[in-house]
Amino acid sequence: MSAKAALATGRFFTIGLVTAWYSSNIGVLLLNKYLPSNYGFKYPIFLTMCHMMACSLLSYVAIAWLMLVPMQAIRSRLQFLKIAALSLVFCGSVVSGNVSLRYLPVSFNQAVGATTPFFTAVFAYLMTLRGESLITYITLVPVVTGGIIASGGEPSFHLFGFIMCIGATAARALKSVLQGILMSSEGEKLNSMNLLLYMAPIAVIFLLPTTLIMEDNVVGITLALAKEDFKVIWYLLFYSALAYFVNLTNFLVTKHTSALILKHEYGVMERHL
Repeated sequence: MSAKAALATGRFFTIGLVTAWYSSNIGVLLLNKYLPSNYGFKYPIFLTMCHMMACSLLSYVAIAWLMLVPMQAIRSRLQFLKIAALSLVFCGSVVSGNVSLRYLPVSFNQAVGATTPFFTAVFAYLMTLRGESLITYITLVPVVTGGIIASGGEPSFHLFGFIMCIGATAARALKSVLQGILMSSEGEKLNSMNLLLYMAPIAVIFLLPTTLIMEDNVVGITLALAKEDFKVIWYLLFYSALAYFVNLTNFLVTKHTSALILKHEYGVMERHL
């Protein structure tokens, strides 16, 4: 294969990854609104835990059974701590994003999320001490300005929801930078599927006691809803599997581009999980 053909193939592959991420994000976003609206299922921490349980199971199946990629071992305590930190940041971003959707419309949530590249650029510089080109920073100005204008003119503005949305946006940016480091650092490099395999169970450990403490009787309520309409279980299963696909494509896009390009391409859509 010629260099030109290889370059074209790589571009089509990247476009396919971004398209897959778009589609799965939209599906998860719609389910995030559908479950509370139609079933009164307002338990964002429990939903996030279901998502991470699916990530644990499906990642193991893909690596250990289907052998899509080789199994990689954690090589040091420091590497484990980095993965644990990524899991904690990820949980915070997802829970905050889900909470914000209870108070803010999807359109406003996405408008605020458009500022993600700004946070990504800040965290990338602080953690790697490497800046982007001047033109990259210039392109961030209208993005951030648009988010500020949208925030000031939103008729259904809710302060707590806005704070949660900003927190989710910043956490998503930090997650992208951390996962980029973990997927590229020499000596600690993990491919996307192995990173998700190790990250997901740690997230479940964080989320299980949190949901039991903060979302009273969520298991009993879920079972009661299932007795009235069993479709809610299928929705939860589909949501969890789709959320796994969101994270897998997220990691792959980060690997094939960069953390900041990822947010420029698609920062407004990561309202998932």
